[in-house]
Amino acid sequence: MRATRTPRVKICCIGSIDEAALAVECGASALGLVSHMPSGPGVISDECIAEIAATVPPAIGTFLLTSRQQVADIIEQQRFCRTNAIQICDHLTLGTHRDLKDALPGIAVVQVIHVTGPESVEEAARVATYVDAILLDSGNQKVAVKELGGTGRTHDWTLSRAIRECIRIPLFLAGGLTPENVGQAVEEVGAFGLDVCSGVRTDGKLDAAKLKRFFSAVRNAGHTVSLTAGRCAC
Repeated sequence: MRATRTPRVKICCIGSIDEAALAVECGASALGLVSHMPSGPGVISDECIAEIAATVPPAIGTFLLTSRQQVADIIEQQRFCRTNAIQICDHLTLGTHRDLKDALPGIAVVQVIHVTGPESVEEAARVATYVDAILLDSGNQKVAVKELGGTGRTHDWTLSRAIRECIRIPLFLAGGLTPENVGQAVEEVGAFGLDVCSGVRTDGKLDAAKLKRFFSAVRNAGHTVSLTAGRCAC
């Protein structure tokens, strides 16, 4: 189904209860809470994630960003943090997405695809059958110190659009989005949702003025996006 509407916005790298409240006040549909990562900004403890998630209204998605690769470990982490969505930032090495969903009914499972080339389109198409949403980012799992997000870089949006056109679940676009370029991103990709971290921060802190500019740019970008029946906590 195709229709005109404003994309959902997920504010990532939330670091405190106050930042969560500010993001929701400005219009965020979802919040990203970053657990241990090999690199990148916004990492907080699982204890802090649980504390923040407990304060967020149920209608707002709380995404646990995890670098864990074994399903049993991810289940244990989510049950401690009690978010309503899991964002898997790396490949699973033990267990499957189905195992994860069976163990955590009602918890949305979102798989990150790091867009590095045409092979990313094939990867997204394979994974989309098993998850509730795909999130496209600009990391690289093949470098010496893995980049699993928060790079502040954009990637090739023509590949992002190709992925959006070949899957039937919600697609989030991340990677280097700012108030200045998000309108173009909306037009070129037509994603269900947008994910932003550094583009709405100043000196690492969430910036209310940048947030407002970002949301204004999203609202003002006339566009057509893909609405799907996929289930997602966002």
